[in-house]
Amino acid sequence: MKIILTHEVSGLGAAGDVVDVKDGYARNYLIPRKFAIRWTKGGEKDVEQIRRARKIHEIQTIEQANQVKAQLEGVKVRLAVRSGDAGRLFGSVTPADIASAIKASGGPEVDKRRIELGAPIKTLGSHETSVRLHPEVAAKVSIEVVAA
Repeated sequence: MKIILTHEVSGLGAAGDVVDVKDGYARNYLIPRKFAIRWTKGGEKDVEQIRRARKIHEIQTIEQANQVKAQLEGVKVRLAVRSGDAGRLFGSVTPADIASAIKASGGPEVDKRRIELGAPIKTLGSHETSVRLHPEVAAKVSIEVVAA
């Protein structure tokens, strides 16, 4: 199935790219989560609009990305969440939670879609996450999850 990506998807492409994927992947994952729309002849007009919006929001050069990376890696991020007696969280920490905690800790504003979690964070303690700033630059952010 041919689709137009509306958000960056790791391993697939960036917003505005037209890609071919398997039907089930598009129908069951990408389209319901608003990561993509179906490709149509009329949808080709949307591609240019999506690309323009992407250029405004993305970091343009590697130098800028490295500056933001240095800021991110220098910030101590603490996230207070509700947890049970054994240190298990009620729910999990989401990329949106991490983005707001980075901002609250004095770091740069980060788009939640750029935060890549290896596995869901469901326990208290220190955790590592990656923030994809540029196709060639990723920052490692250490997060301290504490009980609220």
